[in-house]
Amino acid sequence: MSPTARPRTRMTGVQRRLQLIDISRHLFSLRGVDGTTIEEIARAAGVSKPVVYEHFGSKEALYMEVVTNEYRELLARITESLSGEEDSSRVLLEKAALAMLTYIEECTEGFRILVRDAPPSQPEGTYSTLLTKVTEQVEHILADEFTHRGFSAEDGSIYAQMLVGMVAMTAQWWLDARHPDKRTVAAHVVNLAWYGLTGLRKEPGLRDGNTEHVGERTEQN
Repeated sequence: MSPTARPRTRMTGVQRRLQLIDISRHLFSLRGVDGTTIEEIARAAGVSKPVVYEHFGSKEALYMEVVTNEYRELLARITESLSGEEDSSRVLLEKAALAMLTYIEECTEGFRILVRDAPPSQPEGTYSTLLTKVTEQVEHILADEFTHRGFSAEDGSIYAQMLVGMVAMTAQWWLDARHPDKRTVAAHVVNLAWYGLTGLRKEPGLRDGNTEHVGERTEQN
């Protein structure tokens, strides 16, 4: 989509609103919220500035609309990937990693907005909020898996943070890299995550010289 002026087209209110959101997504992804003006958005849509204000009230409100749409789309995709009750924990992890990479592939502009700019009303960042919600879902899955294996279910929250963080950072890297393909990347993420989980120790510790501290127990090598 080019931000150059377009001939004005007669649209319904709903159509015009969707058009403005689409154009704004493109411009926000290129320049960020601070680098984009209402005038540019209006010119790209072939309308006057008052039309944009009539639909959204302000640039910040329009930006928040774009961000909210992308947030809901990505969250819905990941939530759906984690909802297979008959799937094993490994399959759910595969689906979640692939869901995020597929979103990046299909909605690149939206993902760039999510990871780059925090909405003015949410200084902590919408992407951060989304990852927190995903982590909560993963935590429930790991709690069941840990209990089944005889581990502490409470440790699931720690490992959920690690898993989601690993997928999220890999996804941000792949946003620009795009190589290898998404299925290969997802397979490698699951390879590291899953085989790391299967080799977990019930009482992990840190090594300090020749001494390993495990919980309140000290084991000599």
